Parts: sequence; C-alpha cells; structure tokens
Amino acid sequence: MTSSRLKKNVKNYSLILGIDTSCDDTSVGIVYKTRVLANAISSQIELHRKYGGVVPGLAKRLHTKRIDFVIEEAFKLASRIAKKLNLKEKITWQEIDAIAVTYGPGLAVALEVGIAKAKELAQKYSKPLIAVDHMEGHLLSPLVANAKGNAQIVLKRYDFPVLGLLISGGHTELVLMSDFGKYQIIGEKLDDAVGEAYDKVARMLGFGYPGAPVLTEMAKKGNPQKYKLPVPMAHHENLDFSYSGLKTAVYYFLKKLNDRGVVLDKKIIRDLSASFEYSAIKELQIKLAAALKIYQPKIVFAGGGVVASAKVRAGLRKISRKFTTPIYFPYNAKLYQDNAAMIAIAGYFKAQRGEFADLNKLDRNPRARINIKT
Repeated sequence: MTSSRLKKNVKNYSLILGIDTSCDDTSVGIVYKTRVLANAISSQIELHRKYGGVVPGLAKRLHTKRIDFVIEEAFKLASRIAKKLNLKEKITWQEIDAIAVTYGPGLAVALEVGIAKAKELAQKYSKPLIAVDHMEGHLLSPLVANAKGNAQIVLKRYDFPVLGLLISGGHTELVLMSDFGKYQIIGEKLDDAVGEAYDKVARMLGFGYPGAPVLTEMAKKGNPQKYKLPVPMAHHENLDFSYSGLKTAVYYFLKKLNDRGVVLDKKIIRDLSASFEYSAIKELQIKLAAALKIYQPKIVFAGGGVVASAKVRAGLRKISRKFTTPIYFPYNAKLYQDNAAMIAIAGYFKAQRGEFADLNKLDRNPRARINIKT
C-alpha cells in the first residue's frame, strides 16, 4: 500500500521527527504538519524520586540508554496510527523530511544526548536538522492537532498578536508573538518560577519528588482563604513575576507552627496547600490581566507543566473571559509535560521558514531564551 492522503513533499517538509531530552524525560515525536502521529515519552521520575530531584549525571545515562528504544517506539506508534487512518502503511526514515531537536534551555548533560543523536541520524539518513527552543515548543503546544487532524485552532495572519504564558518547572514568562518565529519576552521571573515555588513548598510539606502534583491534589480539599499568604508583585506595574517571597512566607509559617509544637495534620496541610495555590494563581491572573490591557492580543496561549493544574487553567480562563480574549491550552495532558511532539511541530513551522541548523555548529544552550525582538 502506498501513501494516500499523507502526501510526500520534501519541499514542504511536512513529516517531522522531534527529539527532546531537555530534562528527565526521553521523548521522540513524529508529526505530519501539526498532526501528532506519535509522542513517545520515557519518564525517569521513579529513578530520581529517591534523590528528591533530578540528578543530571543519572539523567544523561538514562537518556543514552533509552533513546534508541524511544525512537523505535515512536516509529511503531506513528505507523500504527498512519495505517489505522489510511494515511500510509508504514512510517520509515524514508518518509521523514527533517529532524527537530531541543537545543535548550535545559540540563546541559541531558540536552547533549538528544543533540548528539539528532546529528547522528541526520548524517546517517541525509536529513536536514532543525534546532528548537524548548519554550517555543511549549508556546506552540496549543496548536497541536490530534491524530485525526483535529485542532483547537489554526492560526491565521489576522490572529496576531498572540500572547503566550509559559509556566513550567523553571520558567514563568509572558511572550508576545507577532508571527511565527517573532517573539518578545515582555515579562519573566525575577527569582523563583511558579513551578519551582510549587516544588519547594511541596518539599516543605513532605510530599517528596515530584511534589507539585501532590500539592495540587491536597489543595482541592483545602480552604484557599484559611491562611493569608502574600501575592508577590501584586502592586508592581511591570509584568515580571516573583515567587520567592511566597515560598519564604510558607517557610516561616511552618517554622512558627513548629516552634509552637503544632503537629501538621491533614487539615492544616490541605488548607495551606490551597492557600499557597490561591496566591500563586492570583499573581498569574494579575500579570495576565495587565498584559492583556497593555498589549490587547487577539488570542492567549498557555503552556508548560503548571498548566496541568485544573485550578490554574480555571484561574486563567476567568481573566481571559473578563477581557473577552480566547485562551487555548494543549488539548492533551501529555502535551503539558516535556515532550517531543511539540518540538516536532515547532520544527515544522521553522522548516516552513527555511530555518535549518548547521550540523557542525549546532550545540546545546542550557540558558537559551525565546526572545527574538521584532
């Protein structure tokens, strides 16, 4: 069986394989334009849990050990979907038009595994290479279509400017997008990112690693008004974020309880989790509202691991409704976390602009910034 609806056109660079090893997930995705055919992810959480966080050297070894298997799994998944939808009998390297890989930001030793593999494969199969900023992947993740090609939104020229709110483990950024590839950071973290604050407060409460999802679950059963915690930067006119003060307030609150001999029970933990989350989300709401007022974008995109919280999404929707500006999140929970499907799709848009990497010059950039001023 030869290809039917999935047309092979090398000049259009439609079928992209993406690789992401930015932190502790080894991921390989295969997309046809913005349609996800495979998004294979091998998580390292269980192996890092006993250390209370990601151990860079261990992450590198596991990426190196697993990446070939994950690539093989991605081709199997893509072939299964393509055959099921009568797109193609099998997806092989012959059909792949280009390889996209995360070059940063992230853990240096982890990034180098994905880059080395992408270079090896690009050379072996004579494929062009695309270097993708990890945060650009999160920014464009709401554009991802499912295997049937159904997407929440397809951006047209009249949809710009788009405001992006990127809230992942180490990042809290407001990005103004005037077109594909034209980005400007208009607000960013001054100290802790919101995801870092979630993780650190979760650790204070004894939730272990990864603690943020546990904190979020505890908060569902707590009273967000029980403890009055500060909302950092609430009265600052700029669009920057700060979560260090909120984290410190929780630390001193717990210290005060400990000094008084108060034992943390489930009620205190739930109420404190809910109160922390209320303040954390309130700052996101305040800054989003300010950005909407100043820049008046047509659309808002929100991406990153913190978006996995239903309360975070509800809080952001509340602000978007107030300004009658539609907000879009990734359609699938796997797209909130680090994943290669979003990297492949960001790579697809870069390929359409002819932005390819020099195989001999491409290198990791752990502190890369999605900040291309227009």
